Amino acid sequence: MQQKVLDGRYELDRKIGEGGMARVYLGRDLRLNRRVAIKIPHRHASGDADFLDRFRHEAQAAAILAHPNIVDVYDVGQDGDIHYIVMEYVEGTDLKAVINREAPLTAARAVDIAGQIARGLSAAHKAGMVHRDIKPQNVIVTADGRARITDFGVAKSHLSTALTETGVSFGTVDYISPEQAQGRAATPQSDIYALGIVLYEMLTARLPFKGDSAVAVAMKHVTEEPPPPRQINPQIPAQLEALILRAMDKDPARRPRSAMEFADLIAGYTQIAQQETVVNPALAGVGGRPAQRGPTTQPPRQAGGSSGTGATGRVSIPMPRQTPARAPRQEGLGCGIFLVGMLILAGVLGIVMLFSTGALNGLFGSIGGDPRPTTSAPPPGGTAAPGEPSPTPDQRISVPTLVGLSDGAAQEQLLKLQLIPAPQGENNPTVSQGLVISQTVAPGELLAPGLTVTYTVSLGPLLVTVLDVTNTRVEIARSQLTALGIQVAVVEVPSVAIDAGFVIDQSPRSGLRIAQGETVTIRVSQGDVVRFPDVIGKTRAEAEAILAATPGMTLEFVDVQGRDRLIDFDTFAPGEVVSAQIQGGSGISNGELIPRGSRIILGVRAES
Repeated sequence: MQQKVLDGRYELDRKIGEGGMARVYLGRDLRLNRRVAIKIPHRHASGDADFLDRFRHEAQAAAILAHPNIVDVYDVGQDGDIHYIVMEYVEGTDLKAVINREAPLTAARAVDIAGQIARGLSAAHKAGMVHRDIKPQNVIVTADGRARITDFGVAKSHLSTALTETGVSFGTVDYISPEQAQGRAATPQSDIYALGIVLYEMLTARLPFKGDSAVAVAMKHVTEEPPPPRQINPQIPAQLEALILRAMDKDPARRPRSAMEFADLIAGYTQIAQQETVVNPALAGVGGRPAQRGPTTQPPRQAGGSSGTGATGRVSIPMPRQTPARAPRQEGLGCGIFLVGMLILAGVLGIVMLFSTGALNGLFGSIGGDPRPTTSAPPPGGTAAPGEPSPTPDQRISVPTLVGLSDGAAQEQLLKLQLIPAPQGENNPTVSQGLVISQTVAPGELLAPGLTVTYTVSLGPLLVTVLDVTNTRVEIARSQLTALGIQVAVVEVPSVAIDAGFVIDQSPRSGLRIAQGETVTIRVSQGDVVRFPDVIGKTRAEAEAILAATPGMTLEFVDVQGRDRLIDFDTFAPGEVVSAQIQGGSGISNGELIPRGSRIILGVRAES
């Protein structure tokens, strides 16, 4: 960073953090004489007009937030081509470092931190702001234990007019909510889901989902249940586990209704433990208040009918068994009438079953003179399971066109058609990240319900880490960068400190991740050289004056040449400079770089 003071007010000191889109500097507000944190987008992001619009607008929206668990935003500005956000400087450690160093945390400490984050989110949500990237890296924990949320860089406010591009997913995939992973809009419940994962990680020292690629992890958020945290850390109270898993429910409607409700729930989970009965943690609240649920509510699933923590990790304490009331005793014909009624009902059900299976249709067809049985050909692309009837052609489903859709839209279409989406990731330099590149089953092909459709989702261009090639010979630097798939542009410049042929600096700098095919510009030293001025073609007097005013070289001698030495003598004017050379060396031309301190000999046409 060449510029040390922005807008004559904010002095940059040193870099204290860096992310994928921006770096953060410790700085000082010279006007108010206080330390501040200054966020500046990376050079590659500064050229994206849409990003800069979001950067400014959402920072301005975040500036209206004032809460002890949110880092304050002081100012947003631009100095030349440098955009910046000025924030409160908070001394502390990011929560990810705390987790890496100390997890699993005690339940009391994890609950305290999560509760503070939830209260900060509640303030943001009330102001119409959804953070969309809650993760431990975006939470600073101070020495006295206060948690402060930072980095609203991908936040979305109700005032924003910026739309997320098709196929672009904001946020970190390890903490992304199922709805965001499917390309749907983030809501306050999306932040609650991410906070549930943060609490999970604090208590277990692990993330709930892992995979070989970002797409694989995102799919697990959509399709898989997380391992119950008590399986990893049995010290976690069962009631706290239930609240974590409720926050991580796939259905946003089943999560806590607000961040403040979640803060109250985790703060009061011990009260839940003292309640006489908890049928389902999603149905119970602190103090016995039932949580409201949407119309899609389903009863809790239990593995093998057992209580406690089932296969899905939901804690379910069975209802007290009630003694069934005995029906009044029937005497006489009551039992006989009951048996006759049951026989009639069984007969009716049998006839319905025959109609539904087509058996009666076949029987009636035989009676009518058509002995052919009713059959169904197996659908292309799959076969019926043993013991199940093959689907008839009209039951098969036409595969939709997926290419060009976002991964979320493709999944939604397939699931609506009762087909199972099976995305796989692939780097692609030309197709935007998150868009479908190809599909294995052609559009229009008929498949039976329940079959899998595999398709390929773009992971965007393959990112590579830029090597540090400074102080390396240009040939080696070019070879190393080219081997990574990076284009190389060489700019030669004079340098007093670096020997000729060695790299002075590079842009982008080392350590950054860029897409293959992008260009790294390296400035290569030409050595300690100076540029010879335009004196050839001038008069002798003009040339001598120019050389006298040019540092780094000295006029040693003027060689006056007559007809006997100068070819085409008559094509030059009398006294015109016709050549130049370095003493003891070869001839030089106007504008040529020559070693500093060179002694110059000028060739001049004689007067006659």
